[in-house]
Amino acid sequence: MPGYSIDASKDHKVIDYNKNYMKGKSPAGEEISFTNYFMQRNGSPFFGICGEFHFSRYDERAWEDELLKMKMGGINIVCTYIFWNVHEEIQGVFDWEGRRNLRRFIELCGKHELYVIIRIGPFDHGEMRNGGLPDWLYGRPFEVRSNDEEYLVYVEELYRQISLQVQGLLFKEGGPVIGTQLENEHGHSAAQWALTTGINNEWMTSGEDGEAHLLKLKEIAIRVGIDTPIYTCTGWGGANAPAGEMLPLWGGYSQWPWIYYEVDRFKGVTEHPATPEYIFRDKHNNDIPSSYNFEPTYTPEDYPYACCEMGGGMTPFYKYRFDFPYISVPAMTGIKVAEGCNLIGYYMYHGGSNPKGKRDVFLNDLATPKISYDFNACIGEFGQLRESYHRTRLQHYFFEAYQDWFCRTKTILPGDTSQMDPNDTGTLRYAVRAADGSGLLFLNNYQDHAETHDLQIEGGVTVQTAEREIRFPVNGDLRLAKDSYAILPYRFNLDGILLESAAAQLITRLEADGEGYYFFARPKGMTAEYVFAASSLAEWTGGRTEPGTGIGGLITILPADGEVVSLRGTAGETVHLVTLSDSESLQFWKIRINGREHAVLTSSALLVDGDLIRLESPGSEQVDLQIFPDIESLSMCSPGELTDRNQQGLFTAYRFQVPRYTGSLQVQHKKENRAAIFFSGDCFTGIKEVLLQINYKGDIGNAFIDGDLIHDNFSNNKTWEIGLKAFEERLLDKGMYLYISPIRKGQTVNSQTTMAGWSETSSERIAQMDEITLKPVYELVLAVK
Repeated sequence: MPGYSIDASKDHKVIDYNKNYMKGKSPAGEEISFTNYFMQRNGSPFFGICGEFHFSRYDERAWEDELLKMKMGGINIVCTYIFWNVHEEIQGVFDWEGRRNLRRFIELCGKHELYVIIRIGPFDHGEMRNGGLPDWLYGRPFEVRSNDEEYLVYVEELYRQISLQVQGLLFKEGGPVIGTQLENEHGHSAAQWALTTGINNEWMTSGEDGEAHLLKLKEIAIRVGIDTPIYTCTGWGGANAPAGEMLPLWGGYSQWPWIYYEVDRFKGVTEHPATPEYIFRDKHNNDIPSSYNFEPTYTPEDYPYACCEMGGGMTPFYKYRFDFPYISVPAMTGIKVAEGCNLIGYYMYHGGSNPKGKRDVFLNDLATPKISYDFNACIGEFGQLRESYHRTRLQHYFFEAYQDWFCRTKTILPGDTSQMDPNDTGTLRYAVRAADGSGLLFLNNYQDHAETHDLQIEGGVTVQTAEREIRFPVNGDLRLAKDSYAILPYRFNLDGILLESAAAQLITRLEADGEGYYFFARPKGMTAEYVFAASSLAEWTGGRTEPGTGIGGLITILPADGEVVSLRGTAGETVHLVTLSDSESLQFWKIRINGREHAVLTSSALLVDGDLIRLESPGSEQVDLQIFPDIESLSMCSPGELTDRNQQGLFTAYRFQVPRYTGSLQVQHKKENRAAIFFSGDCFTGIKEVLLQINYKGDIGNAFIDGDLIHDNFSNNKTWEIGLKAFEERLLDKGMYLYISPIRKGQTVNSQTTMAGWSETSSERIAQMDEITLKPVYELVLAVK
């Protein structure tokens, strides 16, 4: 395979700093604004990282810890839908209590310095019944989602009630609410009227009155007091998006379960196509006014390219079950950012469970599970951390650490990518973002619904800057493992030492004892390599030096995984590079505690709250933690024992033992697909959460307590998990009943009778429970004095 090249010599990005767009100021003097390319905070570039988390879909007692997990994952803006039917299911009766307590949720976001964007509808979708509109709107003599005055009366009352909940929490009042999304996919997408399903399957309008309707909603929101610096709307699919008044937001998903609906376009679909989402494009370029999934009604460079629905997962639909590939999420992040996105947004970042209603028990969309809204998100329905959480966290660290430079960089493509075939997985996909000679080379070897392979690029990739050619790697072939991606820096200033290129992905920098420490991850399949300008490097220790180094003014160093390479620059500065293997990097965390930065390696979920360090350990009573620089004043605030402390290279390693879980369950199989479960009294003692894990064969798994459905699962041949802690008292009192509905083959319904004696028969029924176990989630709490 021949080498690839890209001309990045013209890397100047035209940025309008006088855009005067989406501005706001807090009482403390903090300012938010936008150029035509990125968000600013106090006049400096701010890289927004949005994560969707629906407060009403989660137990309010656990909100704070889950928000901390989001913050630890690098999220700085929390987005949340406010579903109309959840809060005014019965006309005129608004409910803001318990898991519906919007105000409390926003207060917790503010406590942990997370901005908030409220998505106030009235139509949201979000796989909610009627897209979030209450049933009682159906029997009205007007068109919803329009400028009909009678409809707007109800909308204004909804907005007024939301306004009452957020007063004092708006950015202009010193609160965290910086943005408001109005409607969703207006003019593009609709939902079924659930009242009609099974009779005539009627769908509501996708939206009337065009942009004028969105402008009317904004007028109403401001009139009732929802006054925020930012107003947003969704832009894809030809949706109405008045860019001068609202920031249009974009996105993309690797899984499209909606294509399995019986509609003309996809009728007879039996196999999911490879989507074009994983091909690099430039979406902030007037010379490319539109591209795949991006057809703005405005001139692209007039407004920022920003995202709110990068697929952080996907929920299963009844007709489409899938094993979600978590690697698709960081690959999507790399694509969207390379395309010019400086404000990214994941839907969902945190999964949840649908709340129950007072009149209509189940408030979900009828194609999805009644309760479960795990969404295969970065953080699961019961707080589980997925591979996508760990991989995107590393990207977020970089975007935050280098936002001032990175937000100013320009997207550069190797040519016209518009005709690339997503099924072609043998051709390398690559792009650059650069400014003033420095840049990042983005590589992608992930494609959904297509077979990928390890890539070996003979001759590597050459980037032409205004000063010189830069080759990745300097010698030999470039390798990138199957389903991998990489973001490789070039012409990067490391505290005065010029890194010409790196065949390793920069995660972040921290400072210890006045010296800079740079942490890199080695992408799968790649040999880590650092190339320096000899004129900036006086001496170094660690790593293996390539033969002939210094020739051409370059010094090449090849480190081993975990090795520290120490460099002294010609001006006397000292920096250190730490290279982590792909698997090691997934355990890397960057924390700040008592005003000091630390690097941490742990496979546990890590939460830092003030001077407390909390570690969630699923399934293991042994908790390992490595810290640099060391924190010698650690003390335990929860039951546990320090069993070992030693030095492992740069890090001080701690090993703790927490008390072993002794809970047990008793399973009484009623039939092969029915079981009653009873829990011992110590099932919920001394642990943070306990996950019931069920392996089964069948169609849908259903879990009940005393006849009340508490969870369900569309089978995809993976383990079904249920978090039990929220149901502790009821489970100890009543136990649980599991029912697996069968897969029916050769199903027929017989109605050939004189007395309406309908009956169902099938040639084969598949339903059985194979294994039911408990998985404890331990929590170790450490204090820093």
